Amino acid sequence: MRVLLVDDETSFARALAVGLEHEGFAVNVVGDGSAALDRTLERRFDLIVLDLMLPGLSGYKVVTELRSRGDWTPVLVLTAKQGEYDQTEALDSGADDFLSKPFSLAVLVARLRALARRRRNNAFVLEAGDLVLDTRAHRCRRGDTEIELTRRELSLLETLLRRKAETIPKRELLDEVWDFAFEGDANIVEVYVGYLRRKIDRPFHRNTIETRRGVGYRLDPDGG
Repeated sequence: MRVLLVDDETSFARALAVGLEHEGFAVNVVGDGSAALDRTLERRFDLIVLDLMLPGLSGYKVVTELRSRGDWTPVLVLTAKQGEYDQTEALDSGADDFLSKPFSLAVLVARLRALARRRRNNAFVLEAGDLVLDTRAHRCRRGDTEIELTRRELSLLETLLRRKAETIPKRELLDEVWDFAFEGDANIVEVYVGYLRRKIDRPFHRNTIETRRGVGYRLDPDGG
């Protein structure tokens, strides 16, 4: 897979490129936003790893420009910032995933492979009955009713929809929706399943997300 790595910290970018190449990625490195946009016009990439804090054109503006010209290459944003606002702004700009520095190479590779799998599946619009999730626009609706979901809720629902009719163990949901380094309470999955049910099921008298006790969760392909 061809990866465009955009980061102005030369030593960091070089080391990261070596690590990704060792994992089988073909990596092209540029150091600023304008160069990144130019490079995406010259050739096609499978994935983009993009630092937010760049000289000149910021990572936010790079993603916005890519999306405005119809380039939907999956973008994983990197940043040294920890603020929730930065994460929200990056995703609202059109980024597909977010990783804060410092991070492990294993987690980055897992995230990139997950993005690549989603692109291969290449369904931007996922459906189960009248439940519809547009992963590109980050919008969810049940019939004609728009449903407001948080980023984490969207990610959880996307995972369930992409594997609908399949019972997914809680550990796999943690790995997919949170990350492979998650060390918090595994019951967070149950909490977020509850959040989803209160938004996509209860107001519509449905039972889309089923609990398989001792196993995991299953999404009804008919939408409940």
